[in-house]
Amino acid sequence: MIKKKYRRFLYYYLFPYAGLFLVGLLSATYRIKIVDPDNEQNILKTGGRLVYASWHQRFFPGLTFLSTRKPIACIISQSHDGEIVAQAATILGWRAVRGSSSHGGRQALETIKRLVDQGYKVGHVVDGPRGPFGTVKPGLIRIAQYADMPIVPIIISGQNRWVFNSWDRFMVPKPFSRLIVRFGAPIHVPRDMGQGGFEQMQARVAQGLKQLYEDTDAIWRDEARIKEIFG
Repeated sequence: MIKKKYRRFLYYYLFPYAGLFLVGLLSATYRIKIVDPDNEQNILKTGGRLVYASWHQRFFPGLTFLSTRKPIACIISQSHDGEIVAQAATILGWRAVRGSSSHGGRQALETIKRLVDQGYKVGHVVDGPRGPFGTVKPGLIRIAQYADMPIVPIIISGQNRWVFNSWDRFMVPKPFSRLIVRFGAPIHVPRDMGQGGFEQMQARVAQGLKQLYEDTDAIWRDEARIKEIFG
Protein backbone atom coordinates (compact mmCIF):
# COMPACT_ATOMS: atom_id res chain seq x y z
CA MET A 1 0.00 0.00 0.00
CA ILE A 2 2.82 2.39 0.89
CA LYS A 3 4.60 1.60 -2.38
CA LYS A 4 1.41 2.26 -4.34
CA LYS A 5 0.87 5.62 -2.61
CA TYR A 6 4.51 6.55 -3.24
CA ARG A 7 4.21 5.72 -6.92
CA ARG A 8 0.99 7.73 -7.16
CA PHE A 9 2.73 10.72 -5.59
CA LEU A 10 5.58 10.46 -8.10
CA TYR A 11 3.44 9.94 -11.21
CA TYR A 12 0.60 12.31 -10.37
CA TYR A 13 2.35 15.13 -8.55
CA LEU A 14 6.15 15.28 -8.39
CA PHE A 15 7.12 14.36 -11.97
CA PRO A 16 4.33 16.26 -13.80
CA TYR A 17 4.53 19.44 -11.72
CA ALA A 18 8.34 19.51 -11.68
CA GLY A 19 8.47 18.89 -15.42
CA LEU A 20 5.91 21.56 -16.22
CA PHE A 21 7.68 24.04 -13.94
CA LEU A 22 10.82 23.55 -16.04
CA VAL A 23 8.84 23.79 -19.30
CA GLY A 24 7.21 27.02 -18.10
CA LEU A 25 10.51 28.61 -17.08
CA LEU A 26 12.15 27.88 -20.41
CA SER A 27 9.10 28.71 -22.51
CA ALA A 28 8.86 32.16 -20.92
CA THR A 29 12.27 33.02 -22.40
CA TYR A 30 11.58 31.96 -25.99
CA ARG A 31 11.02 34.42 -28.81
CA ILE A 32 8.36 32.78 -30.99
CA LYS A 33 7.26 33.62 -34.52
CA ILE A 34 4.53 31.79 -36.44
CA VAL A 35 5.03 30.96 -40.12
CA ASP A 36 2.19 30.08 -42.51
CA PRO A 37 -0.55 30.70 -39.92
CA ASP A 38 -3.31 30.62 -42.57
CA ASN A 39 -2.94 26.85 -42.88
CA GLU A 40 -4.41 26.66 -39.38
CA GLN A 41 -6.50 29.82 -39.16
CA ASN A 42 -8.49 29.28 -42.37
CA ILE A 43 -9.89 26.10 -40.81
CA LEU A 44 -10.54 27.59 -37.36
CA LYS A 45 -12.20 30.76 -38.68
CA THR A 46 -14.86 28.71 -40.43
CA GLY A 47 -15.55 26.66 -37.31
CA GLY A 48 -13.63 23.71 -38.65
CA ARG A 49 -11.94 21.05 -36.57
CA LEU A 50 -8.46 19.63 -36.99
CA VAL A 51 -5.77 17.35 -35.59
CA TYR A 52 -2.31 18.82 -35.04
CA ALA A 53 0.45 16.37 -36.00
CA SER A 54 4.01 16.61 -34.72
CA TRP A 55 7.10 14.51 -34.17
CA HIS A 56 7.94 13.34 -30.65
CA GLN A 57 11.36 14.93 -31.08
CA ARG A 58 9.91 18.47 -30.93
CA PHE A 59 6.96 18.22 -28.54
CA PHE A 60 8.73 19.97 -25.60
CA PRO A 61 7.92 23.57 -26.66
CA GLY A 62 4.66 22.39 -28.23
CA LEU A 63 3.21 21.53 -24.82
CA THR A 64 2.74 25.15 -23.84
CA PHE A 65 2.19 26.53 -27.35
CA LEU A 66 -0.72 24.21 -28.15
CA SER A 67 -2.22 24.97 -24.75
CA THR A 68 -3.22 28.30 -26.32
CA ARG A 69 -5.46 26.29 -28.68
CA LYS A 70 -7.75 24.91 -25.97
CA PRO A 71 -10.00 23.06 -25.74
CA ILE A 72 -7.65 20.41 -26.99
CA ALA A 73 -7.54 16.64 -26.48
CA CYS A 74 -4.90 13.97 -26.99
CA ILE A 75 -4.72 10.18 -26.83
CA ILE A 76 -2.14 8.87 -24.35
CA SER A 77 -1.22 5.25 -23.74
CA GLN A 78 -2.30 3.44 -20.58
CA SER A 79 1.30 2.66 -19.59
CA HIS A 80 2.95 3.94 -16.40
CA ASP A 81 4.95 6.48 -18.45
CA GLY A 82 1.66 7.55 -19.97
CA GLU A 83 0.39 8.38 -16.48
CA ILE A 84 2.99 11.14 -16.17
CA VAL A 85 2.19 12.56 -19.59
CA ALA A 86 -1.57 12.33 -18.99
CA GLN A 87 -1.30 14.13 -15.67
CA ALA A 88 0.90 16.83 -17.18
CA ALA A 89 -1.59 17.30 -20.02
CA THR A 90 -4.44 17.58 -17.50
CA ILE A 91 -2.56 20.21 -15.48
CA LEU A 92 -2.11 22.21 -18.68
CA GLY A 93 -5.83 22.06 -19.34
CA TRP A 94 -5.74 19.40 -22.05
CA ARG A 95 -8.22 16.52 -22.12
CA ALA A 96 -6.18 13.32 -21.83
CA VAL A 97 -7.87 10.29 -23.39
CA ARG A 98 -6.20 7.02 -22.37
CA GLY A 99 -5.79 4.29 -24.96
CA SER A 100 -3.56 2.81 -27.65
CA SER A 101 -3.72 0.43 -30.60
CA SER A 102 -3.05 -2.49 -28.27
CA HIS A 103 -5.33 -1.53 -25.39
CA GLY A 104 -8.44 0.64 -25.35
CA GLY A 105 -7.94 2.09 -28.81
CA ARG A 106 -11.52 1.76 -30.04
CA GLN A 107 -12.96 3.36 -26.92
CA ALA A 108 -10.38 6.16 -27.13
CA LEU A 109 -11.43 6.91 -30.73
CA GLU A 110 -15.08 7.05 -29.67
CA THR A 111 -14.17 9.51 -26.91
CA ILE A 112 -12.11 11.65 -29.27
CA LYS A 113 -14.96 11.80 -31.79
CA ARG A 114 -17.37 12.88 -29.07
CA LEU A 115 -14.97 15.59 -27.87
CA VAL A 116 -14.39 16.83 -31.43
CA ASP A 117 -18.15 17.14 -31.86
CA GLN A 118 -18.11 19.31 -28.72
CA GLY A 119 -15.55 21.68 -30.24
CA TYR A 120 -12.24 20.14 -29.18
CA LYS A 121 -9.14 20.16 -31.35
CA VAL A 122 -6.76 17.19 -31.18
CA GLY A 123 -3.00 17.09 -30.69
CA HIS A 124 -1.11 13.96 -31.74
CA VAL A 125 2.53 12.87 -31.63
CA VAL A 126 2.83 10.74 -34.74
CA ASP A 127 5.81 8.55 -33.80
CA GLY A 128 5.57 8.44 -30.00
CA PRO A 129 6.23 7.32 -27.46
CA ARG A 130 9.07 5.02 -28.59
CA GLY A 131 9.32 5.36 -32.36
CA PRO A 132 10.74 4.51 -34.79
CA PHE A 133 11.64 8.14 -35.35
CA GLY A 134 9.61 9.91 -38.02
CA THR A 135 7.30 6.96 -38.59
CA VAL A 136 3.64 7.93 -38.83
CA LYS A 137 1.86 5.27 -36.82
CA PRO A 138 -1.70 4.23 -37.69
CA GLY A 139 -3.24 6.20 -34.80
CA LEU A 140 -2.98 9.57 -36.53
CA ILE A 141 -4.73 8.39 -39.70
CA ARG A 142 -7.42 6.58 -37.71
CA ILE A 143 -8.17 9.67 -35.62
CA ALA A 144 -8.45 11.93 -38.69
CA GLN A 145 -10.53 9.37 -40.57
CA TYR A 146 -12.83 8.43 -37.70
CA ALA A 147 -13.46 12.00 -36.49
CA ASP A 148 -13.60 13.38 -40.06
CA MET A 149 -11.09 16.19 -39.71
CA PRO A 150 -7.95 17.31 -41.58
CA ILE A 151 -4.41 16.76 -40.35
CA VAL A 152 -2.44 20.00 -39.89
CA PRO A 153 1.30 19.43 -39.38
CA ILE A 154 2.86 21.68 -36.74
CA ILE A 155 6.60 22.11 -36.96
CA ILE A 156 8.58 23.71 -34.14
CA SER A 157 12.22 24.60 -34.74
CA GLY A 158 14.61 26.24 -32.28
CA GLN A 159 17.67 28.13 -33.43
CA ASN A 160 19.74 27.00 -30.44
CA ARG A 161 18.90 23.68 -28.83
CA TRP A 162 20.05 20.79 -26.73
CA VAL A 163 19.93 17.40 -28.45
CA PHE A 164 19.61 14.32 -26.24
CA ASN A 165 20.96 10.84 -26.91
CA SER A 166 17.51 9.25 -27.20
CA TRP A 167 15.82 7.16 -29.90
CA ASP A 168 14.56 10.31 -31.63
CA ARG A 169 17.39 12.74 -30.76
CA PHE A 170 14.95 14.65 -28.56
CA MET A 171 15.38 18.43 -28.79
CA VAL A 172 14.90 21.15 -26.18
CA PRO A 173 15.42 24.77 -27.24
CA LYS A 174 17.93 26.59 -25.04
CA PRO A 175 16.88 29.57 -22.91
CA PHE A 176 16.23 32.76 -24.92
CA SER A 177 16.33 30.86 -28.20
CA ARG A 178 14.33 32.04 -31.18
CA LEU A 179 11.60 29.58 -32.18
CA ILE A 180 9.67 29.12 -35.40
CA VAL A 181 6.23 27.54 -35.19
CA ARG A 182 5.12 26.57 -38.69
CA PHE A 183 1.82 25.12 -39.83
CA GLY A 184 1.78 22.82 -42.84
CA ALA A 185 -0.98 22.63 -45.43
CA PRO A 186 -4.01 20.61 -44.25
CA ILE A 187 -4.10 16.96 -45.30
CA HIS A 188 -7.57 15.53 -45.77
CA VAL A 189 -8.08 11.84 -45.05
CA PRO A 190 -10.88 10.16 -47.06
CA ARG A 191 -13.33 7.86 -45.31
CA ASP A 192 -12.73 5.14 -47.91
CA MET A 193 -9.15 4.87 -49.13
CA GLY A 194 -9.40 1.51 -50.87
CA GLN A 195 -6.84 -1.27 -50.83
CA GLY A 196 -3.43 0.00 -49.79
CA GLY A 197 -4.76 3.52 -49.32
CA PHE A 198 -4.18 3.59 -45.57
CA GLU A 199 -0.47 2.80 -45.90
CA GLN A 200 -0.12 5.29 -48.74
CA MET A 201 -1.66 8.00 -46.55
CA GLN A 202 0.79 7.16 -43.74
CA ALA A 203 3.69 7.48 -46.17
CA ARG A 204 2.33 10.75 -47.58
CA VAL A 205 2.01 12.35 -44.14
CA ALA A 206 5.44 11.08 -43.08
CA GLN A 207 7.10 12.51 -46.18
CA GLY A 208 5.26 15.81 -45.79
CA LEU A 209 6.36 16.18 -42.17
CA LYS A 210 9.95 15.29 -43.02
CA GLN A 211 10.10 17.87 -45.80
CA LEU A 212 8.53 20.60 -43.65
CA TYR A 213 10.93 19.96 -40.79
CA GLU A 214 13.93 20.04 -43.12
CA ASP A 215 12.74 23.22 -44.84
CA THR A 216 12.02 24.94 -41.52
CA ASP A 217 15.33 23.96 -39.92
CA ALA A 218 17.10 25.28 -43.04
CA ILE A 219 15.79 28.79 -42.28
CA TRP A 220 18.42 29.13 -39.54
CA ARG A 221 21.11 28.98 -42.23
CA ASP A 222 19.55 31.87 -44.18
CA GLU A 223 20.21 35.24 -42.53
CA ALA A 224 17.88 37.08 -44.91
CA ARG A 225 15.01 34.73 -44.07
CA ILE A 226 15.68 35.04 -40.33
CA LYS A 227 15.57 38.82 -40.62
CA GLU A 228 12.34 38.62 -42.64
CA ILE A 229 10.66 36.52 -39.95
CA PHE A 230 12.01 38.11 -36.77
CA GLY A 231 12.72 41.62 -37.98
